[in-house]
Amino acid sequence: MTFVITTYDWVPPFAVGYVRDLRIRWACEEAGLPYRIETTSVREKTAQHFARQPFGQVPILRDGDLSLFESGAILLYLGERAETLMPRDAAARAETQQWLIAALNTLEPPVMAMALARIFDQDARAEELALPRLRERLAQLVPVLEGRDFIAAGRFTIADILLADVLRLVDSLGELAAYPVLAAYMNRITARPAFRRAHAAQVAHFAQAA
Repeated sequence: MTFVITTYDWVPPFAVGYVRDLRIRWACEEAGLPYRIETTSVREKTAQHFARQPFGQVPILRDGDLSLFESGAILLYLGERAETLMPRDAAARAETQQWLIAALNTLEPPVMAMALARIFDQDARAEELALPRLRERLAQLVPVLEGRDFIAAGRFTIADILLADVLRLVDSLGELAAYPVLAAYMNRITARPAFRRAHAAQVAHFAQAA
């Protein structure tokens, strides 16, 4: 069975390489799971798209009759399909799930608040409010990753996909260099061949749409 990943048909240049279908491509590349890409319009969102994703976002994963949205939920689903992505040991699975959710719920919101203030709103006051919270979360993560190659289970998992991808956005905002432990982790995880393939494929996809 080939998975079908839905992404947008076009995004502005600053978003290329950061659209969240990258997380799903990356997981499939790591696990050797076959997939293909289909698109939905970012400018004129259709009723069909909203029927599959009520918030009009991407990515969406289709596996036969199953249609699933939200990148974290999709990664958890793929983790169930491939031990490469999530260990079968109960304690290691729980730790993997814990850190995936932490990356989504605790780290990504202040990162996105900062990105919205700086990139979209260009609002100095909003940025001033968002930055301390982001820096607090990054500082709290440093001691966790000191001495670890991976965030959970002593090996690469879907939690690393989520966390490294969030830290990539921090890096793009110029806020990661002050945290060398986190920068080294992000660079190590994104040096993986599967990430390089997934990233290159997304860049090529949007280059064709330009």
